[in-house]
Formats: sequence, structure tokens, C-alpha cells
Amino acid sequence: MLRVVLPKGSLEKATFELFESADLRIQRDSAVQYRASIDDPRVVDVRILRPQEIPVYVAEGLFDLGITGRDWIAETGAEVESLGELRYSKVTSNPVRIIVAVPADSPYESVRDLPQGVRVSSEYPELTRRFFAERGIEADIKLSYGATEAKVPDIVDCIVDITETGSALRAAGLKIIDTILVSYTEMIANPAAAADPTKAHAMRQLRTLLEGVLDARGKVLVKLNVPADRLDAVIGLLPSMKSPTVNELHGGAGYAVESVVEKRTINVLIPALSDAGATDILELSIAKIVP
Repeated sequence: MLRVVLPKGSLEKATFELFESADLRIQRDSAVQYRASIDDPRVVDVRILRPQEIPVYVAEGLFDLGITGRDWIAETGAEVESLGELRYSKVTSNPVRIIVAVPADSPYESVRDLPQGVRVSSEYPELTRRFFAERGIEADIKLSYGATEAKVPDIVDCIVDITETGSALRAAGLKIIDTILVSYTEMIANPAAAADPTKAHAMRQLRTLLEGVLDARGKVLVKLNVPADRLDAVIGLLPSMKSPTVNELHGGAGYAVESVVEKRTINVLIPALSDAGATDILELSIAKIVP
């Protein structure tokens, strides 16, 4: 039913892990294969291609569904339908940013400080051209094929590049003077495919599985028992997505309580629950959360 295209390169490993966690395991003969499969009745074909190309191929109808970055959708200007952000990236769940950077010792503190005719290197020439033109700055934009940060200041005056943490830019002796775009990974669809009720339903189901995995990341399920006279104290300690689930134990022996909480708080939470009178505390991992 659905022809799916997934990103090769920096997002590849994180995308494969996300799909596997969503019980949509991607199978291929080797790590260099561009054709793959998913054992799912909703998916008939899977290709692994560069994210730069994916918006155009999806817009042209070569694929029904794709995953790429908002940066490449903006760069290509491809007419696709967004099915929503998938908040993951190659390192963290944070977005990447398309930024303008100059040498750390440069007197320029803002893009508006840059001179007319400024030399710029970028893997995003169209995005860069639009950005500088909107600010009335004439820019000599040179397409970069990689190692963009190495071209300042000998070859160009500034760069437009992608960053997730900023560490590589700082290591290269650069400073950020503006942000062009904040980009999350995004699920996109061919407009005609998205208008087909059967395909649209299949897309929504796949998105539900993927978002369920992302929503579960960093969260755990806590289950515990508590005497009736300590219930309010324990409930008061429990952060929760909604109200904690509370069930009376057999024979009036107290209550069973369960709640989804942030994993990062568990080292403080479990001892506090024990101090408040909770017993039989269990911490359980969560594969998916579907509202």
C-alpha cells in the first residue's frame, strides 16, 4: 500500500532504532543497501535515500510517505503535506538549527552587521539566498559539499550550517550570530496519497506507533502498594501524565497505585515514596504511550 522513503546518513541509525521500537523493523541485506522492507501489511516498499532528496521525491509521487528534516523541506521548497514532527535527531530529542556563524574573534555580532557582498558557504544555498535577500544583504553564496566550518575565514567570511549542540562550531573557533531555521525531523506525505482515505488511514496508524515510542522515551511506570492512612501523602509525591491510577487491594489491605513518571526523577522519587509509606515499589520500562 505505502511506498516509504527513509533518511540515509546522520539520521539513519536513529530512524532504524525508532522503527524497531515501534515494531516496524526495517530489514535489508546489508548496511549499504538502498532497498529495504518492513514486515507490515501497510508497507509495500522501503527505500533509504539522502534526506536532501526525500522532499522532492515525495512531492513528485515516487513515494507516498517520507521522513526528512524541516530544513530540507524548506531548502527544496517541495510541495508536500506535513503529518507532524517526530522529535528525534541523531544525538538528542532536541531540534537542529540552521545558523549563521563567523570566526569567534570577528567583530560581527549579527547578520545585519555583515557587509554587502559577504562571502557565504552553505549546504543550503536556496535557504541562505532567501534569508540574506529578505534582509537586504547581497551575498556571494558558494555551495558547500561538506566540512563547511573549515572554510572560514580563508575562503568565505561566514557560513550557514547545521548544528545540534554547537560543540563542533565552538571547536572550530566559530560563533553563532543568527538562527535561520529550527528543524525537527518530520513525517511528510505526497498530497495525492494523503488525500486517499485508505493510504491516509495507514499513515496515521504508522505515525501513532512512532509517536507512541517517542512519547515513552524517558518515562517509566511506577507501581506500588500503600496503606489507606498514607495514600494522600504518597499521591502528593507522584507526578503523573494524568491522575495516578488507584485501586483498592483485596480485603481492604490498602491501595495499589500506578503512575507514569519521568525516568530522570526516579532516583529521588522512589526513596521519597518509601519514606512516605509505600511498599512493593516496582519500576517498569514502557515501550509506547498512546493517548
